[in-house]
Amino acid sequence: MARRDTSFICQSCGAVYARWQGKCEGCGGWNTISEEVAVAASVPAAQRSGRKGRAVVLEKLEGTAKPAPRLVSGIGELDRVAGGGFVPGSILLIGGDPGIGKSTLLVQASAALAQRGLRVVYVSGEEAVDQVRLRAQRLGLEKAEVGLAAETNAENIIATLSGGPPVHMVVIDSIQTMWSDSVESAPGTVTQVRTSAQLLVRYAKQTGACVILVGHVTKDGQIAGPRVVEHMVDAVFSFEGDGGHQFRILRAQKNRFGPTDEIGVFEMTGRGLSEVANPSELFLSNRDAGAPGTAVFAGMEGTRPVLVEIQALVAPSSLGTPRRAVVGWDPNRLSMVLAVLDARCGVRLGGHDVYLNVAGGLKIGEPAADLAVAAALVSSLTGAPLPADAVHFGEASLTGAVRPVSQAQARLKEAAKLGFASAIIPSGGLDGLDPPVSVRPVSSLAELVAGIAASAPRRPAPHQPAPRETRDSAMREARGSHDRNPPQRAVEHAEWGDDEER
Repeated sequence: MARRDTSFICQSCGAVYARWQGKCEGCGGWNTISEEVAVAASVPAAQRSGRKGRAVVLEKLEGTAKPAPRLVSGIGELDRVAGGGFVPGSILLIGGDPGIGKSTLLVQASAALAQRGLRVVYVSGEEAVDQVRLRAQRLGLEKAEVGLAAETNAENIIATLSGGPPVHMVVIDSIQTMWSDSVESAPGTVTQVRTSAQLLVRYAKQTGACVILVGHVTKDGQIAGPRVVEHMVDAVFSFEGDGGHQFRILRAQKNRFGPTDEIGVFEMTGRGLSEVANPSELFLSNRDAGAPGTAVFAGMEGTRPVLVEIQALVAPSSLGTPRRAVVGWDPNRLSMVLAVLDARCGVRLGGHDVYLNVAGGLKIGEPAADLAVAAALVSSLTGAPLPADAVHFGEASLTGAVRPVSQAQARLKEAAKLGFASAIIPSGGLDGLDPPVSVRPVSSLAELVAGIAASAPRRPAPHQPAPRETRDSAMREARGSHDRNPPQRAVEHAEWGDDEER
């Protein structure tokens, strides 16, 4: 009889405990530990450890490395994030919020590869075959030769794939629904997810098929399940987007066969996801160029320059603790920029509410946006609009200095392509730079603040108080006049009260 081992595993991080406890020490989650039972092999451990290993051939570092062949889908944005196409024998993990368009994108990719003569199999563990067919009909892809199956058992899926002709790509939607006969846990638990992923990884490496796994995400946007699954796969993509916007962003967080931090931009339409060749035009469309508190940031997403609008609103606060609301940027980074403006530039924002938004829903992670954020904040505070044809980029240090950033030439070329005529950049990054637009270098945030404040509209001078003797004489005259002639408003009020009494 096979021996049954019982363990307690955290469903969030995969930490294993000998007994149950309320809080996981690994991730700090409460009530995330559940009991799981695994079936151990009937062969004793002593016999299994006695098998001798097979010697492998050692290779040298020098030599010619052949580039890995690619399965090009023809969807430019998807192939760009994957590094030029899918590598045979690789396994990818794609995560995203429910309803964001993961299944739609993978159906389009499967149909595109099938139309190129490759054998593609789409296995759905959450939807029936008829539901996948209806989605393909809405996209106009029902003629593509894609094999469909609705199955959740990992052994049955691998047996089906191994029994027919060689498969070039397999889509598993989703890995949280898969289960294996080797363990007795429920589908979706850490043990089942890890075991099913290991079986699919072994199949991909042995047969050379490209396997794409769809993963659920948690409330904070992280891929659900143990992090060991992310280490097992060759690439991890996240599909981001907001229901209030029509575009979606495919971001590479890990890629063994291509660049990381690369993005692909798609637009959700009635015919599915269409790729956006120039995302800067999408992010800058319908912007109010003459409004204070808006700045254009020239950023880099992987190898692609992207221009996006930074919006800031600074308003007097009636609360004891002013609000700090950020959408699309790091809140800790905003707190640092506010502290530098206060300590190094004399811009007092402690009594103001600060709202910061990256237009279009794009999430920015690079520190080069410090200069654009600072310019938008000062512009909103002073009411001075920034130049409509200028872009900003630069990193702010705690001393108030503006530090240069990488790939400044690519940022400026993208700005010139979209019709911008000037750029405010760090003064230390001008060496070897051939700017296609006019450049205004700044060395510190204080210099940037002085330039914005100089263009701010002049406010009316405050009313000067009258001399003390004049004020005392006026007050005495007013009291005497009040005693002789009571105000008409008070008289009318008294008469109205008499009428009510009558």
